[in-house]
Amino acid sequence: MALFGALFLALLAGAYAEIPGCKIRITSKALELVKQEGLRFLEQELETITIPDLRGREGQFFYNISEVKVTELQLTSSELHFQPKQELVLQITNASLGIRFQRQLLYWFFYDGGHINASAEGVSIRIALHLSRDSTGRMKVSNVSCQASVSRMHAAFGGTFRRVYEILSTFITSGMRFLLNQQICPVLFHAGMVLLNSLLDTVPVRSSVDNFVGIDYSLLKDPAVSASHLDMDFRGAFFPLDQGNWSLLNQAVEPQLLEEERMVYVAFSEFFFDTALESYFQAGVLQLLLVGDKVPRDLDMLLRASYFGSIFLSPAVIDSPLKLELRVMAPPRCTIKPSGTTISVTASVIIALAPPNQPEVQLSTMVMDARLSAKMTLRGKALRIQLDLRKFRIYSNQSTLETLALIPLQAPLKTMLQIGVMPLLNERTRRGVQIPLPEGMDFVHEVVTNHAGFITIGADLHFAKGLREVIEKNKPAVPTDPGASSTPPPSTVAAAV
Repeated sequence: MALFGALFLALLAGAYAEIPGCKIRITSKALELVKQEGLRFLEQELETITIPDLRGREGQFFYNISEVKVTELQLTSSELHFQPKQELVLQITNASLGIRFQRQLLYWFFYDGGHINASAEGVSIRIALHLSRDSTGRMKVSNVSCQASVSRMHAAFGGTFRRVYEILSTFITSGMRFLLNQQICPVLFHAGMVLLNSLLDTVPVRSSVDNFVGIDYSLLKDPAVSASHLDMDFRGAFFPLDQGNWSLLNQAVEPQLLEEERMVYVAFSEFFFDTALESYFQAGVLQLLLVGDKVPRDLDMLLRASYFGSIFLSPAVIDSPLKLELRVMAPPRCTIKPSGTTISVTASVIIALAPPNQPEVQLSTMVMDARLSAKMTLRGKALRIQLDLRKFRIYSNQSTLETLALIPLQAPLKTMLQIGVMPLLNERTRRGVQIPLPEGMDFVHEVVTNHAGFITIGADLHFAKGLREVIEKNKPAVPTDPGASSTPPPSTVAAAV
């Protein structure tokens, strides 16, 4: 009975699981590029390691090793890979760290000091970033596991007491190796939990697109990691800014990502575009009003010739400015097929005269059905849409005779839409909407493919900014002490002495 109840609850949860409107897949082909940028960031982080001074006495010799700094990271072998189910793992083996420190030695009344260049060799680091969805729907590094060890150290001592240093070198380098082993993982833990999360904070989750609508890119569940890719499911829904809790039920086809040939793939369902169209409709911006000089001259003459001969008008208003109003009557709908993407629009068209300081005189009310083709492109991180008017029909909802009388207006009205309205729409859509990627990363070499109910875009990644530049710009205002709040549990640090 308990098993049946658990099965029923699982089926019920699956039935009500929200369908994503947007998906992103990052493949293993992107990891080499990410690794190159990540290793530069890692080297910069290792240079922040602070090692306590070494002070002591050996017989009559007093020594002090201070100002220990990591100067460079030299790699022999490194690998960045996905690890199911939610981890990204960086493995470094047999690397070396350049180190510089200040030496001071006192023997009776004799003093010796200066800088020493040393190297930590046989450095192995394994760091795993556990990725998950936080309470706001943002992807976060929720945990960092780290193992690090230094096999040996070598220091080239010189100066007056070179032979003495050579005697003490084993003791000094062993102590430095022990301290270095203890410091690597806390620094990397802080880099993952604080600095990389500040980078992920630049990914838009719920933000405004313009003055009318916003976009919700909340993750619906934890990222899914396989050996070859990382998949993220986003809500991918627009909303009117004045109706923050507004939502539209997603009944569209769930987008599918199957390819792995490119670095990254993005998929959008019809739901993604329908929520944009619905949101603009709810915001009341899908309308156009042209009065007087705003009406194209040829169209003005044609409309006056069409109506003035059949409608009795007062001489006082016959020369009044013409008014043309287009208002979308219902939310437009997007249809995606392998052959292309179309948007269907139904709008009312009101033609009237607008005499100054007098009530307007309505000449005609008609209905317009239009079908627009939509071409999707991806530039940087912005999804852009180019619209083109393909099919157009006007008719009267009052009488068949008036519908017949409107036939001569079909061509000029279509031309007016192409010349006067479509450029305004494309000016808005050309700005595009941002795809949920961190700041500093862009798409390049994109290829758009249409499917039944969704589109996919395959692309490569490009770092327009370095990780360090973006993190420095967006890191928390109050610096976190790497040695305090970001220190990992002792079990995560492998210290070999």
